[in-house]
Amino acid sequence: MNYNAENLRNALAAEYVLGTLRGRARKRFQQLIMQFSSIRETTWIWEQHLNGLGTQLTPVEPDAGVWHKVAISLGLDNQLNKAEVIPLPNKHNKLWLGLASLASAAAIVLAVLLWRVDAPAVLPNTQQVAVMQSENADTLWLIEISQDSIEVQATSQITRRTNNDYELWMVAKDGRPPISLGLLPQSGRISLPKHKLFDQLDIAALAVSLEPLNGSPTGTPTQVLYTTKLVTI
Repeated sequence: MNYNAENLRNALAAEYVLGTLRGRARKRFQQLIMQFSSIRETTWIWEQHLNGLGTQLTPVEPDAGVWHKVAISLGLDNQLNKAEVIPLPNKHNKLWLGLASLASAAAIVLAVLLWRVDAPAVLPNTQQVAVMQSENADTLWLIEISQDSIEVQATSQITRRTNNDYELWMVAKDGRPPISLGLLPQSGRISLPKHKLFDQLDIAALAVSLEPLNGSPTGTPTQVLYTTKLVTI
């Protein structure tokens, strides 16, 4: 099968971005994204086109049932009533679950975003990757997980904060409190040490919080801004 044929390439890329390409076909297409620049470019074009359509929709506040379904999809349904899972005020709990719904969309375009012209190449020993996006689908941080470190590249879309820091957290599916992975750069690229539990836990999502300078004073997220999922490559 000639995956570089224009009609087939566009059809697969559109299904991939929409999320209707699943199972083995989706995994195969993710491999093709890494192998062929033409497929990466086509997928990127479809993501921009479909995402643009989404921004034209009038926002609607989901009901409580939607938040519950998001929790189930992240494997957190048994932890909703445990205060220690996300020890934040109620309005931030709702924001945390709401932003978690962005995780799937971020994972869909992850491989493409990491190959954009203005992004660095994926490191040879990278095991997992993630892209942290805003509610408007602006790419903020590109994250690469290797055996020993977490490489983070900031983009120009980040809102610079002189009196605050951004902090990266991992959220485990077992319901334990989020674990800090370190402060994120507001420009450039840094390497964070990989937490000893990173490979031992089943991770539901990565999250970014807004903190006072030097990070969370309590050891828990102060104001959760964004979440995303990890993709294994």
